[in-house]
Amino acid sequence: MPHIDYFCATLSPYVYLAGTRLEAVAAKYGATVTYKPLDVVALFGRTGGTPPAERHPSRNEYRAQELLRQSKKVGLTFNLKPAFWPTNGAPAAYAIIAAQSAGGGDVGALVHRICACVWAEEKDIADDAVIRECLSETGFDPDLADKGLMAGAETYANNLEEAVTRGVFGTPFYITDTDQRFWGQDRIEDLDAHLAGNL
Repeated sequence: MPHIDYFCATLSPYVYLAGTRLEAVAAKYGATVTYKPLDVVALFGRTGGTPPAERHPSRNEYRAQELLRQSKKVGLTFNLKPAFWPTNGAPAAYAIIAAQSAGGGDVGALVHRICACVWAEEKDIADDAVIRECLSETGFDPDLADKGLMAGAETYANNLEEAVTRGVFGTPFYITDTDQRFWGQDRIEDLDAHLAGNL
C-alpha cells in the first residue's frame, strides 16, 4: 500500500487550492496519508525562499494573477486579500495534529475547511471558535482545539525540521514512500500518474 507524507500550511493559498484532490488520488490507489502541518514562512527562511511580503513587486503581481487563474481552474472561491491574513496559523495546525492523532473524522476535509476559512470565508483561524467549528464540521470532537496543545506544538516544530531534512521548501508538498517529491497543488496530477506507474 503506497504512503504519502503531506507537508501543508494552514495559511497557504496553494494548500487551499489543492482542495481535497490529494485525498481523491490517495483513495484511488489505496494510499495512506500523513498530514504534517508546518510554519511555511519559517520553512522559506531555512530553504532559501522569500515570504510574500519581502518579494519583489513583480513576483507578487504574478502571484496575484496566478492565484486567481488557478482558483478559477479548480472552481474554488478565492479572496486575494483576505481580512485575516496573515494571522497566527499555529493553533489551527495544532488542531489538525490533534485530530489526526485522535481519529474519527476526515483530516483532509479539516485541512481544506481551515484554509477555506482564510481564503474564501473571511474568518480568523487563530480564533478558537473558528477552529472548533472546523473540527465539528469534519467529524471531530471540537474539544480537540483545547487538548494536546503541548504535543501539537512539539509536532509542529518537528514537522518543520523533518521538512528541511527531506527536501521540502514550500507547500503543499507531497512525498511518497519511494521519496518521489511533488511540490504544488498543480502537481497532484503528476502524483496520480506516478502512483499509476506512468511517471
